[in-house]
Amino acid sequence: MDVPALKASWARIEQLGDQAPALFYAILFTLAPEMRSMFPIAMNTQRDKFLSAMGHLVKNVNHEEQFRTFVSQLGRDHRRFEVFPHHYPVVGRALLATLERALGSAWTAQLADDWAAAYNMVAGLMVDAAQEAAALTPPWWDAKVLDAQQRCAEITVLTVQPDLPYSYVPGQSLAVETALRPKVWRYLSPANRPRSDGTLEFHIRAVRGGQVSPALAYRLRAGDTLRLGAPVGTALIGYLTSPRNLLLIAGGTGLAPLRAIIEQLAYEGTPRLVTLVIGASTATDFYDLNVLTRLDATLPWLNVVYAVSDDPFWTGQRGSAVDVALGLDDWSSCDIFLCGSSNMVAGTAARLVAAGYHADQIHAEKFHDDVYLPAAPARRDRREERVNH
Repeated sequence: MDVPALKASWARIEQLGDQAPALFYAILFTLAPEMRSMFPIAMNTQRDKFLSAMGHLVKNVNHEEQFRTFVSQLGRDHRRFEVFPHHYPVVGRALLATLERALGSAWTAQLADDWAAAYNMVAGLMVDAAQEAAALTPPWWDAKVLDAQQRCAEITVLTVQPDLPYSYVPGQSLAVETALRPKVWRYLSPANRPRSDGTLEFHIRAVRGGQVSPALAYRLRAGDTLRLGAPVGTALIGYLTSPRNLLLIAGGTGLAPLRAIIEQLAYEGTPRLVTLVIGASTATDFYDLNVLTRLDATLPWLNVVYAVSDDPFWTGQRGSAVDVALGLDDWSSCDIFLCGSSNMVAGTAARLVAAGYHADQIHAEKFHDDVYLPAAPARRDRREERVNH
């Protein structure tokens, strides 16, 4: 395969913006009208996912480990969409037809062969990964809503119980679908370590104008059912293998996986020091205060710090979470875990790097248009392994 040619042709496709995925799905549904029911009614978000996934594939096509990791994850993920091996050839035909029509005279026989080879490789990896996963786990889990507590104006805490055992590592995420918004999945993170009763706790912020989060936050009731996808994520589970102390920086409901990590460390009897800095605009945004207060009071190695940016009546630490964290201590010997909105995570990481911290000690999961992007393999850390800061 001519990788530079693949990348150059895809760069031209990206310049078309929404026209490219719209053309692809129009061709796909013409070739296979029965596949339309596999997708949500509103296709605008789905088109963004298509571009995100394809762009990530093309970008990493010559990085074998990253490429295989991402493609295999796609294959496992597509089980929950009820995608089967016989669907892949027609998707390939639609992709090649889209490229031919969009590229015009730039579409050559050699480029067609290269794209066909690339797609067949991707399809093969996805099918293999899906079949391996099918031998171990269901395509999704049904989970009954046991409780829905609205903690503040925009945030609801859901407690759900899967119908089958659900294994995950605290710090991971999983895709969730509600019948209120069929065929549209959103990634959430359990806020608890695995419990003996199997229940999971999700923290939901209702995003104004969002497709899914308002339905999850405001309309779900006890007795309703959610579908859960398989757990994903490696960036926030490095605490399992690293002996370092931890700095956890949370924004909003990004608290959820970081709280789960704290619960897991408490269960294991960790000897490490952990600092959790939670950022919010006002004090009323600290929706999980009762649980955090209890954890802070009972775990001698945990220090919970609250950072408020816009509340004139707040008497504690003021400023963004990252600025408050930078003023607390030197974190050079720590692993730093971030979770929050994409803007919060990007801004916090940039601020930490600007303050002199190494990018390889900063960990956050990557989601783009609600597509999970596996983290790149960790670089070898040449810094001294110190446990205390």
